Amino acid sequence: MYEWIRAFHIIFMVTWFAGLFYLPRLYVYHAMPENKPSFELFKIMERRLLAIMTIGAVLTAMFGLWMIILSEGVILQMSWFHAKALLLVFLIAYHLMCWQIMQDFRVDKNKHNHKWYRYFNEIPGVLLILIVIFAAVKPF
Repeated sequence: MYEWIRAFHIIFMVTWFAGLFYLPRLYVYHAMPENKPSFELFKIMERRLLAIMTIGAVLTAMFGLWMIILSEGVILQMSWFHAKALLLVFLIAYHLMCWQIMQDFRVDKNKHNHKWYRYFNEIPGVLLILIVIFAAVKPF
C-alpha cells in the first residue's frame, strides 16, 4: 500500500509544480504593458491555475503525511527528510507569494516588472531539483 500512496504523492506533486512553473510565467506576461488588452484574461487564468495548484499542494501534503503515518514516524528521524521539510517550507512560502501577487494583479496593483517575474519564475525549479535529490538519493 505504501507504494500506491507514494505514487499518488508524486502525481499530485507534479500537478502542484506544473502550476508553480506556469503561474509565474503568466505573471511575466501580465506585467508587460503591451499585453494590457489581455489583462482581464490573465486574471481569470491566474485564478483558475492557482486553484488547481493549491489542490495539488493539499493532496501532495495529504499523501506525504499518509506516508509518514505508514512509516510509523521513521521518516521523521531521517536527516534527508529534515532537509526536504525545510525546502517544503520555502515552497509553501513561494506558493503563498504567488497567491499574494495574484491578489495584487486582481486589483491592478502589480509591484514588479516582467524581468523580476522572470527571475521569480526560476525559484520552484531550484527547489524541485533539491527536493527530488533529497527524497530519491537520500544523501545523508
